[in-house]
Order: sequence, then structure tokens, then C-alpha cells
Amino acid sequence: MPTIVQITPYYPPALGGLERVVSNLAREQAKRHDVEVLTTALRTEGLPRTTREEGVVVHRHRAVEVAHTALAPGLATHLARLPRDAVLHLHCAHALLPEMVALATRLRGTRFLLHFHLDVDASGPLGALLPHYKEHVFGRVLRNAAGVIALTDAQAAFLTDTYRVPADRVHIVPNGVGATYFMPAREPAPGPLNLLYVGRLGVQKNVSRLLNALDRTRQDIRLRIVGDGELRGQLQEQAAGLGLENVEFSGALLGEDLVKAYADSDAFVLPSDKEGMPLVVLEAMAAGLPVIATDVPGTRELVRGTGLLAAPEPAALAAALDSVAADLALRARLARASVERARDYSWETVARLVDDVYTKAGLL
Repeated sequence: MPTIVQITPYYPPALGGLERVVSNLAREQAKRHDVEVLTTALRTEGLPRTTREEGVVVHRHRAVEVAHTALAPGLATHLARLPRDAVLHLHCAHALLPEMVALATRLRGTRFLLHFHLDVDASGPLGALLPHYKEHVFGRVLRNAAGVIALTDAQAAFLTDTYRVPADRVHIVPNGVGATYFMPAREPAPGPLNLLYVGRLGVQKNVSRLLNALDRTRQDIRLRIVGDGELRGQLQEQAAGLGLENVEFSGALLGEDLVKAYADSDAFVLPSDKEGMPLVVLEAMAAGLPVIATDVPGTRELVRGTGLLAAPEPAALAAALDSVAADLALRARLARASVERARDYSWETVARLVDDVYTKAGLL
């Protein structure tokens, strides 16, 4: 049986939904396959370069980060040394690594699978180059992959329409949720609404919008922000400037601490500009929490019919938060809907779907 190699620029304990998706998938696959992760040492200071974690061998290469892009020359050398029959599973939401994998496999005469998590938007001083990169470079990488995994039907349509990936090479596989997150829906009680946000504190997540919304709410709502990122200081200053004494920044939480954060909350909120398929929403649903989110691509498909979707602007989001805080019957109904929806997802199911994709793509 060939080794499965998961390739990702970042990996836990580095924070992020993509990172945790790769980790969960790799651990589940390791129950039936030999699995390795090829990644960088960014945001994982102090860890050995090679570790074995729950059956998965993780190789972390020295790297630097430029404009949110990981540069790790050692990854190219490692790719060249991999067995020719290894299944290369590339996770994409950043530049450069896809091109490195595509070039290495072309030189070796092998193929790779591309797992498409999110189509990123331009940011920073080099952002003006992103549309040209997508059209002339990344699009070719997508079309040269043996197969492309999309998270939703809408994302699959986007790949065929925008990047001209042949439809027969696009396979839909959703994200999953771990068994430790499943909890029964709790009956809401009168009192303040304990609202939870989990995620990176970066531009795409737009926690600034959430703070502005909270400033407009009329109900007694207490917000706990779990996560870290480059905007944390700016967001703390914004909360202080708005006089929001009902906001707590808890920093990053993992494992049992993260599960407890869901258990201690009454509802979950995601104010993002766009998503692939947010893992944190699946976790919140499994934990029996009502979900309030912005009506944006990636989130819309998961939350529609289960939680509340609000237009991506502070007033609409504030109104949705107030409605959940004020209406206990609504909160109970949304909690039950969350638990019911989450049952459709498990990492065991996801891993078996991915195995099927390997076979269809001719990699396994």
C-alpha cells in the first residue's frame, strides 16, 4: 500500500481551520494507511523537525514567511526524494507551494491531488499581483492536477467556471467534525447570551465587523473570542475604543480546552467575508450551539436552513444576535437543528470519501 503524503504550508500547533482539517484527516487515514505530513516549521517553534503524532509522521522544514506565503526550499528537496508511488495530497489556500508540487511531480512524471480550501482575496502590497497569479499560474496548477477536491457544490461550480477545471476531475468532499465535539442540545435559560467566536484574528474573518455589531446590540450579550492572529492587538484596541466591557479575548485554545469553550457557550458566531467550509461551524453545530453567521460563500451552504444568516454588515449581524439572545424558543430550535445537521459529518466518512477520490484519480 503506497504512503499517503499530506502537503500543507502550516500544520498544528499552528492555528487555523485548514491546519486542523489536514490534521484530522491525516489521523483518520493513519488507521488504515501509512501517512506522512510534509509541512513547514512556521508557527511551531520548539518542535523537532520530524515527529510521530497519533500514527502520522510529520516532517517540518525551515521556512520564512513573506506576504502570508511560506518559503521553504527544503520542501522541494523532500518532494524529489519521495517514493514514486506515494499519493501526494496537496492542500491549497496559499501561493507558491502548489507550484512547487506541480513542478516536482512533472519532473518526476507523477501526479498529485489538489484539495481546494479557499479562493483567497488580495491583501498587502503585493495583492495587485494576485489576479494575474490566479489566471496565469494557479489556474494551470489546478487543471494539471489528477483530481481536485471541492468542499461544496458551489465551490465545485466555481472551480469549473472560473478556473476551467474539467468537471469530471472535481470531487466534492466536505470537512468533518471530531467525535469529541458532539454534545446534546442544551435547553436555553434566561440570562446573558454567552456568545463564542473561534478562529484566526485575520482580515478574512472580519472580527472587526463583529465588534461593531456587538456595539449595536440591545440584549445582554457576552462575547468570548478564541483565537490569535496579526490583528489581535488592533481588535483589542477597537473593543476598548467602543467601550465593550463584555468582550473577552481568550487567545488560542486547542484540544480539551477548545471543546470546553464550546460547552460553556450558548451560541456561536462567524462574521467572515468568505470561507471554504468552516470547520468551526461544524464543531459548534456538533456542540449543540445555535449558529449566527454572515451570508457569504462557504458559510452560506453550511448554515442555510440550520442557523441564522445575516447580511455581511454590522446592523444586520446585530439584529440576528439580538433575536437569538431574546428568543429562548428560537435558540432551542436552532440548537436542535445544529445537532441534527452535524450528524451528517464525521472524519471517518470524510476519509473514506477521500480514498474513493484517490482511486477515481488513479492515485491509489
